[in-house]
Amino acid sequence: MYVDSVLLESRSLRGELSHRVEILDKVKALALSPDGVHATTPEVAEYFEVDPTVVNNLLGRHREELESNGLRVLRGAELQEYQNLKLRLSPANANSYPQRRAQLAVYTRRTVLNVAMLLRDSPVAQRVRALLLDVEEAHRRPPAAEPGADEGCRPAARESCAYGRRTLERRVGAVESAVSEIGGVLRELGPVVGRMSVRLERMDRRLEWVDRRLDEMDRRMVNTECVVSAMSQRMAAMGEDVRVLRSDVDRFVRWSPPAEGPDGGTDDCRDDRRHRRRRRRGH
Repeated sequence: MYVDSVLLESRSLRGELSHRVEILDKVKALALSPDGVHATTPEVAEYFEVDPTVVNNLLGRHREELESNGLRVLRGAELQEYQNLKLRLSPANANSYPQRRAQLAVYTRRTVLNVAMLLRDSPVAQRVRALLLDVEEAHRRPPAAEPGADEGCRPAARESCAYGRRTLERRVGAVESAVSEIGGVLRELGPVVGRMSVRLERMDRRLEWVDRRLDEMDRRMVNTECVVSAMSQRMAAMGEDVRVLRSDVDRFVRWSPPAEGPDGGTDDCRDDRRHRRRRRRGH
């Protein structure tokens, strides 16, 4: 049977028991951030009923182990997104603004259980460790056999069955922990999927607007083609009219009589008389 101090000293044992996150709610309700996955340092300190500096000091001493169990330090754009999500999902912070900070440590339920196995003087952490060890001892202890059930069984067979049950229970516990973590990840992805859906809807509306503009441009192009076709037909008709008019003018000029002079004669007659007079003068 394990004692409380073993968890404080043995990292390997803490690693074996770090999947039993359901123990936390059996001792006390753990308040998580609005995303339902993470808790901040003040929320972890409130759960264990200690000052936040105690949790920060523990983080400084065991950062590597806590990070291996889900601790994250948010910075930059990731921190801004987390704070904006917290404001949107928390009605109490609807009219407030996020505090400007360089970084923020966030804990998963697995990380909080790891903190419970490291805090020495917190009464809540002590109750978590005690219940955790009791549950683990109950899982390791083989069930009581019915009277006469083991008669005729070999001790080696009974030991093998007990070992198989313990191995199976450990695997089932690991599967339950994995399912719990997957559920947390899905809850964390929920807001991201929601934002992606909103962006896709905006893109759909923009694409519909572009389609409407393209349809309008197509109608205008069709109308323009109709106008150009009508103008071409009119120009062709006008060209035919001009050709006919030019033919009529040429025909009129070709068949018109010579113009008469002031004395009633034609210009050709006057030219003949003038030519004869010049010839006589020359003789």
